[in-house]
Amino acid sequence: MKPMTYGVYQPNKRQMTPAINLLKKNKTPHSILKYQHDPAAPSYGLEATEKLGLNPATVFKTLVVELDKQQWAVCILPVAEKLSMKAAAKAAGAKKAGMAKPQDVERMTGYILGGVSPLGQKKRLPTFIHYSATALETMHVSAGRRGLEVALTPADLSRATGGHFAPLTVTEGGES
Repeated sequence: MKPMTYGVYQPNKRQMTPAINLLKKNKTPHSILKYQHDPAAPSYGLEATEKLGLNPATVFKTLVVELDKQQWAVCILPVAEKLSMKAAAKAAGAKKAGMAKPQDVERMTGYILGGVSPLGQKKRLPTFIHYSATALETMHVSAGRRGLEVALTPADLSRATGGHFAPLTVTEGGES
């Protein structure tokens, strides 16, 4: 991975998140980017693209879905896209999927909404990454706190999360 030059941030030990700790522990190459989060921002992911000057196709959001029989999964997709519940269920081999309740997301991941990272979650959930990431050299996901992003390769994200690449968006899931 090429070194990043924009907004690169070196947190001290007190500012580390479970996501950053996992990457450091596994010696995964990454860069941390920080921006001043605006609590009034309507979309945390789009806010990150604007404030960091990133291509929206490289910034991914982390969503948690509830599957059949109170099982959950993580879906990682470009911030400008909408998750298809049909595609999420298909990727997970489930009959149906719906957005997880906020309290379940926080309990499962250990992160607050708007700062959910796919990395370093309290409970490792099945993870699915939108296949468009495979065409990228570097992608960006939440580092576990609002205003903090981590840049890494899609392959490294897949290894760190046990994630599988799959179609996940509305146009691919048969929904409009």
